Order: sequence, then C-alpha cells, then structure tokens
Amino acid sequence: MTMYPGSLETAFPVQAVAPLAWPLARRVFVIAEIGINHNGDLAIAKQLIAAAHAAGCDAVKFQKRDIELVYTAELLAQPRQSPWGTTQRAQKEGLEFGQAEYDEIDRFCRELGLAWFASAWDVASLQFLRRYRLGYNKVASAMLTHRAFVEAVAAEQRLTFASTGMCTLAEVDAAMAVFSRHACPVVLMHTVSTYPTPPADLNLAAIETLRQRYGVPVGYSGHETAVEPSVVAAMLGAVAVERHITLDRSLYGSDQSASLEPHELADLVARLRALPAMFGDGEKRVSAAEAAVAAKLRYWPASETLV
Repeated sequence: MTMYPGSLETAFPVQAVAPLAWPLARRVFVIAEIGINHNGDLAIAKQLIAAAHAAGCDAVKFQKRDIELVYTAELLAQPRQSPWGTTQRAQKEGLEFGQAEYDEIDRFCRELGLAWFASAWDVASLQFLRRYRLGYNKVASAMLTHRAFVEAVAAEQRLTFASTGMCTLAEVDAAMAVFSRHACPVVLMHTVSTYPTPPADLNLAAIETLRQRYGVPVGYSGHETAVEPSVVAAMLGAVAVERHITLDRSLYGSDQSASLEPHELADLVARLRALPAMFGDGEKRVSAAEAAVAAKLRYWPASETLV
C-alpha cells in the first residue's frame, strides 16, 4: 500500500473528524454541492446555502469556470434553447457567477458560520478563488486528468477533495503522484459520473479499493436521487459525503435531476449524524440495562451458570 500525505487525523479540522479506532465512529463531513443549480440567480443560491446550513451540513460547494477557456468558440456559437437565450454561450454565461456574486456568497456563508468552496474548471478560476482564502479545494472528476490544473491545485497544498469518476486507476495514480510530490493532503471521493446514477452502477465497494490502494481518507460523491447509498458509503468508512442539492428537481438544469431537495438533504444529514452513536466503539460489554434484563430472564441459580 502506497502512503500519501493527508492522514485521517490531519485531513479535517478536529471538530469534523475524531481519531477513533473504528472508521464509523467519526463525524462524516457533509458537503452540499450547489454547483450550478442556482441557475445564475443569487437569491436561489442563498436559499440553497440556508437549506444546507439548516440541514446541518459542514460546507457548501459551487463551480467556477472561465467559459472562454473551458469551451471552444465553435461550441459557444452552437444553438441551445435555455432561459437565457438561444446559444450555448447564452446558457453558459447565464449560469456563471462573477466576483459580485461570490463576494456575497462569501459574506453570507461567513455570517452563517458555514464553510464554502468551489470546483474550479481551469487555472484562471482557481486563481480567482484564492481571494476568498477558502479552506478546501475540489478537483472535479473531469479535471483529474488535466496535468497543469492538478499541478496548480496541488501546489496550493490546501486540503483537496478529488473526485474519481470517469477515471481509471492509472489516471488516479498519476494524479496522486502529483499531490504526493507537492505534499498536498487529499481526500479521494469515489464517484460515478452519470446523472442520476442507477443503483446497480454505484459500486460502493470501490471506497475500500481506493483506501487500500492510496492510504488516504476516502469519501463519496453521489449522483443518485436516494439518500440510502450515502448512508451505506459512510458505513463503509467514507469520511466525507458530497451530494448535489436543489430547491426542486424539476427546475431547469443538467444536475437538478441528480440532486436532493432540502427535506431529503436534512434527512440524509440526520441519518449520517446518528451513525457514530449507533455504531459505538466495538467493545463488547453488558450494559446496566442489559444486566437488569438478564437478572429477570436467567432463572437458574448462579451455580448452574457457565462462567
């Protein structure tokens, strides 16, 4: 097993992860992925932030891209019907927040005491985000094979959530080598990049595969519409769970159908928060309440007891 920087005890703030002996006896770090589900509307973004905060999430995440770098001029000129116009450019521009919006997002999240960060899709956007002194970076699955981008993220040495959807193990190996060279702490996120993901394709056992191969904390970034797979992921030792959120799955947008609505998000967080107490510490003991029951049910004299 190859060891990389970023042990479980140092990967998150102390209040987020307690270094207990059993994997589940830790508080799962929950990320509400707003992404572009705000549909270019700051009011919707703030409603989603507030919903994540009310649900008890640890952080919210957005996406930031320079459309001139990410998309070709030919693609941007192609026709596309959207609420913002009839071209791909109009749609991409309509979904993109600029500094004014991110300034307000930063102010609002700090007011709530809620961490926020974003998946940059290009180096320019990564540099744009530096002004907010965020606690975390995120590498989207699609970006994990982009050499210059991964190098730029790793050079910041900020705790990085790296999604592994669409990636072979050889590609993850190459990215992890970059993070290791820069001593950048990493949480790998098991991800299946289909929207929404059919249950039969979730392959949650890959969480253990990644943990054994790389020796780093592993989380889960899900794109299904149910909450149960995220709970199972936590039971398999995922230290972080990221889920897309939306006000309404019927809204316009490519990610809306693979998102949780606010009441579902609250249900998921409640289930995740209950897990450590239910799982316990693994030590076999007889509680006082059990002893009282035993005294009632074990009718034979002490002389006939096995031990």
